[in-house]
Amino acid sequence: MVDIEGPDGLIVDYGGVLDEGPLLLEYARRARAAGVRTAVFSGGHAVPDECHDVFDLVLLGAVRGARKPSPEAFAAAASELGLPPGRCVVVDDVAVNVRGAVAAGAIGVRHDDAQSTLAELEVLLGVPATPA
Repeated sequence: MVDIEGPDGLIVDYGGVLDEGPLLLEYARRARAAGVRTAVFSGGHAVPDECHDVFDLVLLGAVRGARKPSPEAFAAAASELGLPPGRCVVVDDVAVNVRGAVAAGAIGVRHDDAQSTLAELEVLLGVPATPA
Protein backbone atom coordinates (compact mmCIF):
# COMPACT_ATOMS: atom_id res chain seq x y z
CA MET A 1 0.00 0.00 0.00
CA VAL A 2 1.31 3.45 -0.92
CA ASP A 3 1.27 6.04 1.84
CA ILE A 4 0.37 9.36 0.24
CA GLU A 5 0.83 12.40 2.41
CA GLY A 6 -1.97 14.90 2.28
CA PRO A 7 -1.64 18.64 2.56
CA ASP A 8 -0.40 19.99 5.86
CA GLY A 9 0.11 23.62 4.95
CA LEU A 10 -2.46 26.39 4.69
CA ILE A 11 -1.72 29.67 2.91
CA VAL A 12 -4.52 32.24 3.09
CA ASP A 13 -4.98 35.65 1.49
CA TYR A 14 -6.02 38.46 3.81
CA GLY A 15 -8.05 40.91 1.68
CA GLY A 16 -11.28 39.35 0.49
CA VAL A 17 -10.83 36.24 2.63
CA LEU A 18 -9.76 36.80 6.24
CA ASP A 19 -11.20 40.31 6.44
CA GLU A 20 -14.75 39.03 5.80
CA GLY A 21 -15.35 37.84 9.36
CA PRO A 22 -13.92 35.63 12.09
CA LEU A 23 -14.79 32.14 10.75
CA LEU A 24 -11.70 31.58 8.59
CA LEU A 25 -9.39 33.18 11.13
CA GLU A 26 -10.74 30.81 13.79
CA TYR A 27 -10.34 27.88 11.39
CA ALA A 28 -6.69 28.83 10.85
CA ARG A 29 -6.21 28.90 14.62
CA ARG A 30 -7.66 25.37 14.94
CA ALA A 31 -5.69 24.10 11.96
CA ARG A 32 -2.44 25.40 13.43
CA ALA A 33 -3.26 23.77 16.78
CA ALA A 34 -3.82 20.50 14.87
CA GLY A 35 -0.32 20.69 13.38
CA VAL A 36 -1.04 22.38 10.05
CA ARG A 37 1.59 24.97 9.14
CA THR A 38 -0.14 28.26 8.40
CA ALA A 39 0.64 31.50 6.60
CA VAL A 40 -1.12 34.68 5.57
CA PHE A 41 0.06 35.72 2.11
CA SER A 42 -1.15 39.19 1.22
CA GLY A 43 -0.21 41.58 -1.53
CA GLY A 44 -0.84 44.40 0.95
CA HIS A 45 1.60 46.19 3.18
CA ALA A 46 0.07 45.21 6.52
CA VAL A 47 -2.42 42.91 8.22
CA PRO A 48 -3.99 43.23 11.68
CA ASP A 49 -1.80 42.24 14.63
CA GLU A 50 -4.12 39.30 15.34
CA CYS A 51 -2.85 37.59 12.18
CA HIS A 52 0.66 37.55 13.64
CA ASP A 53 -0.74 35.68 16.66
CA VAL A 54 -2.79 33.15 14.68
CA PHE A 55 -0.45 32.24 11.80
CA ASP A 56 3.05 30.77 11.77
CA LEU A 57 4.07 33.27 9.08
CA VAL A 58 2.84 36.57 7.71
CA LEU A 59 4.09 37.17 4.17
CA LEU A 60 3.44 40.61 2.67
CA GLY A 61 4.05 41.82 -0.87
CA ALA A 62 6.81 39.94 -2.67
CA VAL A 63 8.27 36.69 -1.37
CA ARG A 64 11.81 36.05 -2.57
CA GLY A 65 11.25 38.67 -5.26
CA ALA A 66 8.02 37.22 -6.67
CA ARG A 67 4.49 38.56 -6.29
CA LYS A 68 1.06 37.02 -6.70
CA PRO A 69 -0.17 35.65 -9.08
CA SER A 70 3.25 34.32 -10.10
CA PRO A 71 3.65 30.59 -9.43
CA GLU A 72 7.12 31.44 -8.10
CA ALA A 73 5.51 33.54 -5.35
CA PHE A 74 3.39 30.62 -4.17
CA ALA A 75 6.31 28.20 -4.39
CA ALA A 76 8.36 30.63 -2.28
CA ALA A 77 5.53 30.98 0.25
CA ALA A 78 5.32 27.20 0.60
CA SER A 79 9.09 27.02 0.98
CA GLU A 80 8.93 29.62 3.76
CA LEU A 81 6.59 27.21 5.57
CA GLY A 82 9.14 24.44 5.04
CA LEU A 83 6.87 22.53 2.65
CA PRO A 84 6.74 21.76 -1.05
CA PRO A 85 3.84 23.50 -2.81
CA GLY A 86 2.01 20.22 -3.32
CA ARG A 87 1.56 19.90 0.43
CA CYS A 88 -0.11 23.33 0.72
CA VAL A 89 -3.67 24.51 0.29
CA VAL A 90 -3.89 28.10 -0.94
CA VAL A 91 -7.09 30.08 -0.32
CA ASP A 92 -7.63 33.27 -2.32
CA ASP A 93 -10.66 35.16 -3.60
CA VAL A 94 -8.99 36.15 -6.88
CA ALA A 95 -9.15 33.48 -9.59
CA VAL A 96 -5.82 34.41 -11.22
CA ASN A 97 -4.10 33.97 -7.84
CA VAL A 98 -5.65 30.53 -7.39
CA ARG A 99 -4.44 29.61 -10.88
CA GLY A 100 -0.93 30.80 -9.96
CA ALA A 101 -0.96 28.65 -6.83
CA VAL A 102 -2.11 25.61 -8.81
CA ALA A 103 0.58 26.25 -11.44
CA ALA A 104 3.11 26.14 -8.59
CA GLY A 105 1.78 22.71 -7.60
CA ALA A 106 -0.39 23.76 -4.65
CA ILE A 107 -4.03 22.89 -4.10
CA GLY A 108 -6.06 25.99 -4.87
CA VAL A 109 -9.34 26.94 -3.23
CA ARG A 110 -11.26 29.90 -4.64
CA HIS A 111 -12.95 31.70 -1.75
CA ASP A 112 -16.50 32.82 -2.43
CA ASP A 113 -18.00 32.53 1.05
CA ALA A 114 -16.84 31.26 4.43
CA GLN A 115 -19.11 28.21 4.59
CA SER A 116 -18.06 26.70 1.26
CA THR A 117 -14.39 27.46 1.88
CA LEU A 118 -14.54 25.86 5.33
CA ALA A 119 -16.24 22.77 3.89
CA GLU A 120 -13.43 22.38 1.33
CA LEU A 121 -10.73 22.93 3.94
CA GLU A 122 -12.27 20.32 6.23
CA VAL A 123 -12.05 17.72 3.45
CA LEU A 124 -8.54 18.73 2.36
CA LEU A 125 -6.87 19.22 5.75
CA GLY A 126 -8.98 16.97 7.98
CA VAL A 127 -9.56 19.74 10.52
CA PRO A 128 -13.27 20.15 11.37
CA ALA A 129 -14.94 23.22 9.85
CA THR A 130 -16.62 24.00 13.17
CA PRO A 131 -15.24 23.74 16.70
CA ALA A 132 -15.93 20.48 18.50
